[in-house]
Amino acid sequence: MSVKLSIDEFEKVGKIVKKNDVYTVLDVSKLENLVVSMTVLHTGKETSGHSHKEADEVYFFVEGEGKMKIGNEKIEVGKGDIILIPGGSFHKVFNESGSDMKFVSVFEKYGDRT
Repeated sequence: MSVKLSIDEFEKVGKIVKKNDVYTVLDVSKLENLVVSMTVLHTGKETSGHSHKEADEVYFFVEGEGKMKIGNEKIEVGKGDIILIPGGSFHKVFNESGSDMKFVSVFEKYGDRT
């Protein structure tokens, strides 16, 4: 069964998997092999950064602006940008806007992200 979600609905149906003074992360795990996750990154904060050994990841920026580090490169990102991250590449997001930044990521299920 397919599912259609708006960004506003995501916050209602997503399961909070992390919440602190840096960000809130919500997952929708309705697919067998992929997780769709939304991060609300607070003003002036940055994610801790991570990489997936062999799995690719896609980020869709839906609100705010800032920078994203992928490997050794740092690029500007904002609403409407789609970033394709090759497997094994370290990546990290920096919110440099005056409001919360929202981005959706899609990645292969792993560990307890089911």
